Amino acid sequence: MLRMHTDIVDLRQFYHSELGRMAEQAVSMALSSVWARMPEERLVGLGYAVPYLERFRADTERTFAFMPAGQGAVNWPVAELSSTALVFDEELPLPDASIDRVLMVHALEFAESPRETMKEIWRVLAPGGRLVIVVPNRRGVWARMEHTPFGSGRPYSRGQLTALLRETNFTPGASSEALFFPPSRRKMILRLRHGLERFGRSVWPVFSGVIIVEAQKRLYQGLPVAARASRRVFVPVLAPHGVPSTRIRAPEAP
Repeated sequence: MLRMHTDIVDLRQFYHSELGRMAEQAVSMALSSVWARMPEERLVGLGYAVPYLERFRADTERTFAFMPAGQGAVNWPVAELSSTALVFDEELPLPDASIDRVLMVHALEFAESPRETMKEIWRVLAPGGRLVIVVPNRRGVWARMEHTPFGSGRPYSRGQLTALLRETNFTPGASSEALFFPPSRRKMILRLRHGLERFGRSVWPVFSGVIIVEAQKRLYQGLPVAARASRRVFVPVLAPHGVPSTRIRAPEAP
């Protein structure tokens, strides 16, 4: 079943808000405990990962921001040559074994076929390549609140995510959690976020807002891939910020 992506405009507005900035800080702190520096490696952010790519970009050989067609895309990095591509997550425009690391944020929960998406990531990762997935926790409060992007799509439990990784030839490794403070815009709650993050991580990690899992590409087992023609076609439209047009005019007969 198709899961509607959060629109690129809504994603940008959330991360420009005070609540969004606090969420970014909490998730980034958890990410830093899973991934350290990645000197001269090739990194792809899939979904809407741009708020988290900046902390890794300085060390990489190159960094790309791949944004799903159903979400829309914006230029990144700002005021620089664009490293953004509009993609279908089941058919990434990359050669086999060409990327060292993939960071998925606001991606897997919207995948039409999570297994096909994971198989495609396995294809483009180099031997020994690593993947980090950030997904809403189905037991957390954030997955139940629709005023943030973490309240959209299909949330996961840690067991579901681990099973999907193993099924698609990944070996799960380090993990972390984030977003233990409630998704409230009240300043009093936001002021308490640091204490709530520390307390939640040590006392109730099962109820975090997001789950963060790293996995490594597994090579000793093959993945059968059936040959198939692409089911995807880009239809170019002119619309602000990547918002899909509601009408497409057919070309006139000559």
